[in-house]
Amino acid sequence: MGDHAPNQFQDRLPHAMLTTNEIRTTFLEYFAGKGHQIVPSSSLVPRNDPTLLFTNAGMVQFKNVFTGQETRPYSRATTAQKVVRAGGKHNDLDNVGYTARHHTFFEMMGNFSFGDYFKPEAIELAWTLVTKNFGLPKDKLLVTVFAEDEDAAGLWRKIAGLDDSRIIRIPTSDNFWRMGDTGPCGPCSEIFYDHGPDVPGGPPGSPDEDGDRFVEIWNLVFMQYFEDPPGVRSPLPRPSIDTGLGLERFAAILQGKRDNYDTDTFVALIQASADLTGQSIEGPFKASHRVVADHLRSTAFLIADGVLPSKDGRGYVLRRIMRRAMRHLHMMGTREPVFYKLLPVLIQQMGQAYPELVQSEALIRESMRGEEERFKAMLDRGLGLLADETEKLTPGSALPGDVAFRLYDTFGFPLDLTQDALRGSGHTVDVDGFDAAMTVQRERARASWVGSGDTALETVWFEARDKFGASEFLGYTTEQADAEVQAVVVGNGFVKEATVGAEVAVMLNQTPFYGESGGQAGDTGTLTAKGLRVTITDTQKKAGDLIVHYGTVTEGTLRPGLAVTATVDHDRRSAIRAHHSATHLLHEALRRKLGTHVAQKGSLNTPDRLRFDVSQPRPITAEELADVEAEVNRLIRANSQVVTRSMTPEEAVAEGAMALFGEKYGDEVRVVSMGGPDGNKSAWSIELCGGTHVGRTGDIGLFRITSENGVSAGVRRIEAVAGKAAESLSIATEQRLNQMAAMMKVGVAEAPERLALLLEERRTMERQISQLQRQLAAGNVASAGVETVAGIRLATRNVGDTAPRELKGLAETILKQGNADVVVLISTAGDKGSVVAGVAPDAVEKVDAVALVRTASEAMGGKGGGGRRDMAQAGGPNAGAADAALAAVRDALAALA
Repeated sequence: MGDHAPNQFQDRLPHAMLTTNEIRTTFLEYFAGKGHQIVPSSSLVPRNDPTLLFTNAGMVQFKNVFTGQETRPYSRATTAQKVVRAGGKHNDLDNVGYTARHHTFFEMMGNFSFGDYFKPEAIELAWTLVTKNFGLPKDKLLVTVFAEDEDAAGLWRKIAGLDDSRIIRIPTSDNFWRMGDTGPCGPCSEIFYDHGPDVPGGPPGSPDEDGDRFVEIWNLVFMQYFEDPPGVRSPLPRPSIDTGLGLERFAAILQGKRDNYDTDTFVALIQASADLTGQSIEGPFKASHRVVADHLRSTAFLIADGVLPSKDGRGYVLRRIMRRAMRHLHMMGTREPVFYKLLPVLIQQMGQAYPELVQSEALIRESMRGEEERFKAMLDRGLGLLADETEKLTPGSALPGDVAFRLYDTFGFPLDLTQDALRGSGHTVDVDGFDAAMTVQRERARASWVGSGDTALETVWFEARDKFGASEFLGYTTEQADAEVQAVVVGNGFVKEATVGAEVAVMLNQTPFYGESGGQAGDTGTLTAKGLRVTITDTQKKAGDLIVHYGTVTEGTLRPGLAVTATVDHDRRSAIRAHHSATHLLHEALRRKLGTHVAQKGSLNTPDRLRFDVSQPRPITAEELADVEAEVNRLIRANSQVVTRSMTPEEAVAEGAMALFGEKYGDEVRVVSMGGPDGNKSAWSIELCGGTHVGRTGDIGLFRITSENGVSAGVRRIEAVAGKAAESLSIATEQRLNQMAAMMKVGVAEAPERLALLLEERRTMERQISQLQRQLAAGNVASAGVETVAGIRLATRNVGDTAPRELKGLAETILKQGNADVVVLISTAGDKGSVVAGVAPDAVEKVDAVALVRTASEAMGGKGGGGRRDMAQAGGPNAGAADAALAAVRDALAALA
């Protein structure tokens, strides 16, 4: 390879202090100058590998390119890839904060060759960048190679001038990379930096290799073989290069540090944590500040990439990370939610390189604050339980697994948070006991459906998938097609035939029926042949890509091997299409109105409505909803063509398509575009979607939002109707308005003003009626006279339909007249008895109002009652026993004599 091309960073002094951002830019632009395409970081949620929880290496987004399943318009690439290692095989969570180089989130720099250059150029590119552009002294560097890779060893001698003492041969799998048990593989070569003899640790491959003296900078993977079966390798026709350089540890070396947390980005975040908590950076909370700084990065980037804290999956890993940071903030004395207050510092440090942080700032902030509010509510109680249980332990013993499970199940403490809380106390957790308690809970949850056949039925569909392969879906272009019946299932197993009345699940070799997925409801319709009819009531996807038709045989006998005509219910499909297409327009309208943080979190499209869940930190106002509804209807009236195309996921995203997080996309995806060209986008709305849609936006007809509410932290739900359902809603609403206006004898336009006037008149009349009822009732009681029972002047009255809320005031009015010592009033409004007893001050020591109302309540079939000795209230369901209740009160007073 010839001299490297001029680079704007070449003229820097070799030891000039570069910031982390400058190092990233230097790396990318160096390789851009060498003909590499700078490819943006892919999402932390892998789109092309369902086996991964998070993107854990730079090569993940290029996996299908390396295997030959996908092609790109370039053969050389370079990236700064966001990486999270906090779950599954790559889980660094427990060590984060306590070591110099462990992180949950970090950046993996890399350069890639897809069958272009190989070992010689890869080694020269790396050596030139490290020694010339970044100015690291050659005598501080050494390399490792796979023990059998003499080719690489010779190239290091030739290109870098290294002697054999600085080329270490590693015979283990540490220096041989595999994508899996079979597939592309090849030897590795790593560049190490030597901090010098005053730092403990030995070279790689030695017994002391885990020390801090020798730090790995860069791993070069030479993909030159294909392994299949395991242990049998053949040369790849186009060998490739995959490299990875950890930005944080490289920045530490270039900035003269031995600890990643002493680099500029982390120093800024740690200082912000110290300022927020008032705790010294180097004090007893040094590790806590580091935990907060690291977890702040993974939290913000995961939320920006569409992950929200939840009880399972990726959301649960995020929740563990967030709660670990929040517990450390709590340890440092914070009592109110504060984690989110560190977000602006992170954005200041990394927002320019990763604009998704800026675009999603509101969602990240509100998600962090909401999660900390929920966790704070449980934290003190959980830590109290942990402290109590820890006191019972003998030195060095483990916390019982059932206690750790109680912390998890009741207080939301992930197991590793409990382990972290015990760090330094000399105690561990009985993990086996925790797992056993978890298993018991799972078995208990399964008990309700064990034996129901669900598991057996799912096994049937995997068997069918293995035997027949995936179903071919024809429904994008037709609603009717001929097909062959491949399998018939009744109950939990395959059958040779099904007769009239049988409830069946049917698999066809091809079908126009859409299997429920992506929020779109499954189709209904019929399967017919001569003398045969099967009514299909639902269609589902099973075993990934198997389309299963559920229905009932209404005529003839259904058998595998029969040729049938599959016909979709056209009207129902049309209504579903209208709602699904309206959902796309709604999604884009919300993003334009509220911000690009809005992302789909769930959807449902049925014939009569749509439901759409989006990430949104606050309620959407009525005015905003009205604007969104108007915008969607504007696009509908434009009647633009709905265009669907197939392309690679990367091409689609490059064109501006919205990909849905959590969805798995294959080598080709369907891209649905609606609306005309808009700015630098080819259409107003562009989304990756496998569902069915209208031909033109005008086919939707009409769109109406019916409700908006919250479903979980940071997620809002919008319900709406489109097409005929929207028309029906509008007609029904108009009819009701006309009826209301006619009843008020005004036009529809005057109805609101007239209704407001009538409501005010009603409130005035109710106040007047209430006042008159009280006066009348008081007069009736007074006119009835006062009787003396056991020396106590007693006034009683059944006041009929007088509202129960008026009884207390009425009793007080009568007592003030001074003619009675005790007043007992009963209302029978609503066919229920309500009783109030009032006692004058002079009689309180002798008579208890609470006791009197309880006596009356019991007579009316009730029980209980309460209040004070001078005023109490109770009730009973039997209003017809009001007179008996008053008699019981008289008897109770007589008993006091």
